[in-house]
Amino acid sequence: MPPCPPKGGYVLKDDENTHKNEDESSIAGLGGKLKTMNTLGEQYLNNFRNIENKNKSTMTEQIKQIAERIKEIREISGISAETLAVKLGISADQYLMYESGTTDIPVGIIFEISEYFNIELSVMLGGDNPKLRIYGVVRKGKGLKLERRKQYKYESLAYNFIHKKAEPFMVTIDPGDASSLLDFNSHPGQEFNLVIQGTMMTVIDGHEIILNEGDSIYFNSGYKHAMRAMNNEQVKFLAIVL
Repeated sequence: MPPCPPKGGYVLKDDENTHKNEDESSIAGLGGKLKTMNTLGEQYLNNFRNIENKNKSTMTEQIKQIAERIKEIREISGISAETLAVKLGISADQYLMYESGTTDIPVGIIFEISEYFNIELSVMLGGDNPKLRIYGVVRKGKGLKLERRKQYKYESLAYNFIHKKAEPFMVTIDPGDASSLLDFNSHPGQEFNLVIQGTMMTVIDGHEIILNEGDSIYFNSGYKHAMRAMNNEQVKFLAIVL
C-alpha cells in the first residue's frame, strides 16, 4: 500500500496555487491602477498648464487693452508721451513700455493717469462709461476684474457708478516667494485697507506693518507702499483709494 499523503497535503498545494493566482491578480490589478493614476496625473497637469496659459493670455490681453486706451486718451488730449512721463515722475522710456502694452502697468500709474485726464478709472480698466448716479450694486464676485500680475487680482466694486469720490477694490494676493522683491507703487491721495482673509504685510515708506483678519490701515498713498501675503496663505482685503 502506498504511503498516505500528509493530512491536508493536497489542500496545502491547492492553497499555494490559489495564493499564487491571487498574488498575480493583485499585481496585475495594482499595475492597472498605477497606469490609471499616471494617466489621471498627466491629464491634471495638462489641465493645470492650460488654465495657467489661459490666465497669462487673459492678463496680457487686459494689459494691452488698457495700454491702448491710455495711448488713445493721451493722443486725443494732445499730450506728448514725454510730457505725461514727467507728470508721472517716470522716464519716457518706462512710460512708452507701459503704453506699448508689453509690460505690466502698476495700478498707481493707471490711477494717476485717470486723475490727470479727469477720466473715470473704470473707463481705463474696462472701457465702459459708468452710468449709475443714485446707487450701484455689485454682487459677490461680479466686480470689474483686472488681473495684472500673477499674484495680484483686483476687482473694482464701484465701476458702474459715475462721479465717484473714492475707488473701492477687492484685492486678492496669492502667496509667493518670501525672498522676492516687493513691488512698490504710489499715487496721489489716501488709501484705506481692511483685511478680509489671511495675514498681510504692508510696507509704507520703509515701515513694516503686519495686518491680520479684521485689521485695517489708513495711509498717505503718496508714499511708496507694497503688500505681501504671509504664512503661505492667500490674502483678501478691501482697498479704498481716495
